[in-house]
Amino acid sequence: MISTDALLRFALDLASAVTLEDRFERLIRAIRAAVDCDAVVLLERKGDLLLPLAQQGLMDDVMGRRFNISEHPRFTEICDAYQPVRFPTGCSLPDPYDGMVSGFDDGLPVHACMGIPLYVQGNMLGVVTLDSMTPGAFDSIDARALEIVGTMAAMSLNTAMLLARLERKSKHAEELLVELSEDALNKEATEMIGQSQAMLTLKQHLELVAPADLAVLIEGETGVGKELVARTLHRASKRAQAPMVYVNCAAIPENLIESELFGHVKGAFTGADRDRVGKFTLAHGGTLFLDEIGELPLEAQGSLLRAIQNQEIQAVGKDKIEYVDVRIIAATNRDLKQEVVEKRFRADLYHRLSVFPIAVPPLRERNGDVLLLAGFFAEQLRRKFGLQQLTLSPKASEWLKAYRWPGNVRELEHVLSRAALLAKSNTNQGITRIEPMHLTGLVDAFSVPKESLKEQPNKIGLDTAEIQDLKQATEDFQRQTIQQALDQAGLNWAQAARSLAMDRANLVRLAKRLGIEVTKQRNS
Repeated sequence: MISTDALLRFALDLASAVTLEDRFERLIRAIRAAVDCDAVVLLERKGDLLLPLAQQGLMDDVMGRRFNISEHPRFTEICDAYQPVRFPTGCSLPDPYDGMVSGFDDGLPVHACMGIPLYVQGNMLGVVTLDSMTPGAFDSIDARALEIVGTMAAMSLNTAMLLARLERKSKHAEELLVELSEDALNKEATEMIGQSQAMLTLKQHLELVAPADLAVLIEGETGVGKELVARTLHRASKRAQAPMVYVNCAAIPENLIESELFGHVKGAFTGADRDRVGKFTLAHGGTLFLDEIGELPLEAQGSLLRAIQNQEIQAVGKDKIEYVDVRIIAATNRDLKQEVVEKRFRADLYHRLSVFPIAVPPLRERNGDVLLLAGFFAEQLRRKFGLQQLTLSPKASEWLKAYRWPGNVRELEHVLSRAALLAKSNTNQGITRIEPMHLTGLVDAFSVPKESLKEQPNKIGLDTAEIQDLKQATEDFQRQTIQQALDQAGLNWAQAARSLAMDRANLVRLAKRLGIEVTKQRNS
C-alpha cells in the first residue's frame, strides 16, 4: 500500500525537484520513496524509441541505450496502456533489462515488474518502470494511488522538460548575443552609397532577390563591399528580425571547419573542453553569411553541400541530427566558375550557392561615386576624431577622382582615414582640410609631370597595355609580394602576415594556392 503520508512526501519532493539541475534524478528518487522497489528507470518517449533520462538500480550503461518499443513486448504493452501496468509473477515476456540489474548479471530471477505510462493532456511523454526482486511486491498497491503517482510524475516530468527546453533556448540566446555583440564591435552600421548606373542596377537586383529567400552568391573584387551587400540583403529580407551570422571561411583552420559550422560536443576531439554551438545553429531562422567561400577546402565543401541540401546538420561527436532553417548568402573574390573548371571547387556546391548571383562593381566602374563615398567617410571620420569640420580641397578631390582604386572602397576608406589624421595639424578656424599631400599612397601614384597627368589621368604607374592576362598578372604580383615579405621576415610566416596586414592562416592558404612553398615555416 501507498499511504497518504507517502503521497504527500512524494508531492513535496516533486515540488523541490523541478528547481534543481538533477530534477530527473530527484523525480525517480521520489518515486522510489513512494513505491518500494529495487530498480526504477525514467524514460522519455521519442517517436518509436524510449530514451533513459535517469535510473537507479541498473548498470550505468543503460543510460546510453535507446530502446525500440516494438522490439520489447513489455515496453509495447506499457506504451499501449493509459493506466499503470503490473506484469504477473512469472510473466513469460522478455525483460528489456535482463542482465542490466546490479547484482544479477547472469539474468533476472522471478521478480515483480511494473510500468507507469506518463501522459499530459493526452500526450505520452514517457514511462517509469519499476522492478522488485520480491515477487508480487506491487500486487497490493491501490490502483488509485498508482494513478496519482503517475499523474504527479507526468506533470513533474512535463515541467522538467519544459525547463530544460527553456534553458536550451536561453543558452542559445546567450551564445547568439555574444556572437552578434562581437560582430557588432567590428561592423559599423552603414549604408550603400552611390548613384552611378552600376550601383543603381545593383540596388535593383538586391530589391528583387531580398524577399525571395533564395541562395545568393555575391561576387566581386577585394574591397568592393560584398559584406555590406550581404547585410543589405538580410535587412530587406523576410528574415530581418532574425540574426545574420558571419563566417569567414578563409580564417578557419582546416581541421576545425566542421566544428565551426556545425558545432561539437565536449570531448569530441583534443581541445574540445566544452560543448560548442555551430554557426548553422546560431543562424537558425535567419541568414548565414559565408564570406570568402572560395577559400573553403574541397574536403569541407561536401559537408557544407549536404547541410544546405538537406537543411540538416550533425555536431562533431554527436549522433543526433539537427534540423536548421537558414538562408545562405556566400561571397567570393574568386571566379568560381573557373575554380570549378580547375577542380578546386565542387560544381554541385557552386550551383547550390549561385541560385541568384550578384556582381558588385569595382569602384573604378562607378562613375561619380568616389566623391560621394569620400563625403560619407569624411563625415564618419569627423565624428570619430572629434573634428569640427573635415573637408577635401579641390585638388585632393581631383586626385581621388583620377585614381584607379585597385583596392576599391576599402582602399578609399583607409586612404581617407590616414589623410584625416595627417590633416589634423592643418586645421584653421575649426576646418580641417585634406590636401593632396595627405593622400598617402596616391602621392607616389601621381608623382609624374603635370603634362603626363593631364594626358593620362588614370595611369598609376602600371602599364596595362603590356598585360595580356589580368588573372595571371594579379597572381604574379601576389606571388612576388608574398615571396618578398617572406624573405624580409626570414621565412617567418606570422611576421610576413603582419607586414602584409593579413591573417596568418589566410596567407598560408593563398601562398599554397599560388604554388609558393609552405612547408618550410621556420620560427612561425
